[in-house]
Amino acid sequence: MPEKLPAPRDSKSKKGDNSTNIGRMHCPQRKKRLTWDSDFSAIAVPSMNGSGYLDYTVETHASRALTVMQEFRRQEMLCDLVLHVTYKDRTVDFKVHKVVLASCSPYFRAMFTSSFKEHCAPEVTLRDVCPQMVGKLIDFAYTSHITVGEKFVLHLLLAAMRYQIEDVAKACCDFLMKHLEPANVIGISRFAEEIGCTELHQRSREYINTHFNEVTKEDEFFSLTHCQLLELISQDSLKVLCESEVYKACTDWVRWDTEGRSQYLHALLNAVHIYALPPKFLQNQLLSCPILSKANSCKDFLSKIFQDMTLRKLPPGPNRGTQLIYVAGGYQQHSLSSMEAYDPQRNVWLKLSDMASPYSGLGACALFGLLYTVGGRNLSLQTNMESSALCCYNPMTNQWSQQASLNVPRNRVGVGVVDGCIYAVGGSQGPLHHNTVERWDPESDRWSFVCPMAVARLGAGVAACGGALYVVGGYDGQTRWNTAEKYQPDTNSWHQLAPMSTIRSGLGLVCLNSYLYAIGGYDGRSQLCSVERYNIAKNQWEPRAPMQTCRSAHGVTVYQGRIFVLGGFNQQGFLSSIESYCPDIDGWAFVTNMPVGRSGMGVAVTMEPCPGSLPEQDEDT
Repeated sequence: MPEKLPAPRDSKSKKGDNSTNIGRMHCPQRKKRLTWDSDFSAIAVPSMNGSGYLDYTVETHASRALTVMQEFRRQEMLCDLVLHVTYKDRTVDFKVHKVVLASCSPYFRAMFTSSFKEHCAPEVTLRDVCPQMVGKLIDFAYTSHITVGEKFVLHLLLAAMRYQIEDVAKACCDFLMKHLEPANVIGISRFAEEIGCTELHQRSREYINTHFNEVTKEDEFFSLTHCQLLELISQDSLKVLCESEVYKACTDWVRWDTEGRSQYLHALLNAVHIYALPPKFLQNQLLSCPILSKANSCKDFLSKIFQDMTLRKLPPGPNRGTQLIYVAGGYQQHSLSSMEAYDPQRNVWLKLSDMASPYSGLGACALFGLLYTVGGRNLSLQTNMESSALCCYNPMTNQWSQQASLNVPRNRVGVGVVDGCIYAVGGSQGPLHHNTVERWDPESDRWSFVCPMAVARLGAGVAACGGALYVVGGYDGQTRWNTAEKYQPDTNSWHQLAPMSTIRSGLGLVCLNSYLYAIGGYDGRSQLCSVERYNIAKNQWEPRAPMQTCRSAHGVTVYQGRIFVLGGFNQQGFLSSIESYCPDIDGWAFVTNMPVGRSGMGVAVTMEPCPGSLPEQDEDT
């Protein structure tokens, strides 16, 4: 039987009355009320334990106890330790309680609870540490409060790491991570590495990788040793729009102290992804770079690579880091302004900044890490207008900008990149179907006409391969074509190629492993799932495995050695499905669905956007 508690009484209580003058609450035995005065307002009564007892927890007890101990420290009451803190021939004494320091610091806990001589010592000396920082740590131990400021944060972090006061170290790291900038991030990264602050070091390195181009313009960058610079540029996680940014950073670093650093240039160039450099850029460096003019071995090294790129007509190699598939605009009941990116490795979609205006029938391509959209049409219940716009999306900032407009609007235009220039091929403006072709030079930001095609083509397949531009299929307003043409920029001329076996407009055309793949489209009667491949060396087409779904006006691109086909239109309506083709097995496989089915969108592959520039993503994207 549980023990019976005597009823509380005072001088005013009456027999049979269990009330007192200290408050009211239900009594489980007699269901009378007890009252509490205001001193007990913070008490929580979570439950009865079933044995006739009540369990109480005073939530403020710990903080009140610390407040009392802090008062004891101020009055030097019950202190059992004097800390002598010496720094640069200066000593400051702190009278403290061992138990308080040991409660928040594994360092002091070990000192005072083990066999060290400090175990029972009334005095302990701490050397080579700032007394002001120790004072802040002692204050934190007694108050759980710390203030972090720019002027002393590194000293405070060093002291917190030395004495293993993790909460203060985390506060310092949080402060520094919020104040990282190109001018200080290298110094903070090196400091964090030296003192073993892993998270801060990792976050600093991520910041450097993300803001590489800005960081390399600051004085701290030029203080790196050649080994530190080599380690930095050897990372594939560097986020740069073009490999030329890495090359320029290396030559700028050498130029900072040419006499002392030129010996390291060859090692640095070996870490640069030379084959990812635009050929024009590499050619200009060979002709005019003052650093190369004094380093014959480096110049010879780059000359051989340039000759290889030129003779084999190699396109620039892939940029560093993760590449994503970008989908811009498109059509479903009306033209769309949305922009999304698909990550095949993680099977996730990212919502990005919308285009300034809705467009469908636009072309898209990537150039020097930037994504460009060309032409298209804004079609809705309110408007139907072809576009001459050239819009540029920067993955580093998640922002759009306008470039020079085309000479003529072009809907359902084909787009390709050759020798660092964008070509806009065919398309239409109202009833007019174009056979004209324009070329945009990013250095001058100007469009100029080049030699026109033999026939007008809307919805043609366009792709660059081996330094030439290929155009196949399309529609001139009356005839759908199976013909193919090849444009040679060096001679500004077009050459007829063997025709495809199938008439196609609204098809996709990509270059993969020096072959051209013509995919899907419309033959005037129905959408197609058939695929044929063009052998450039033999000038002939051969059938390949068909897609799983017939489609036209779809997006096509190459990603890590596979062809991806996105969306489009057929008898079932606007498609959201994505499938990919593996050339090794000549087979197609379903990948996933787009967030919204559509046709006539621009699709291209380039670097992933910087996380800090993105809006908060929905859970289902």
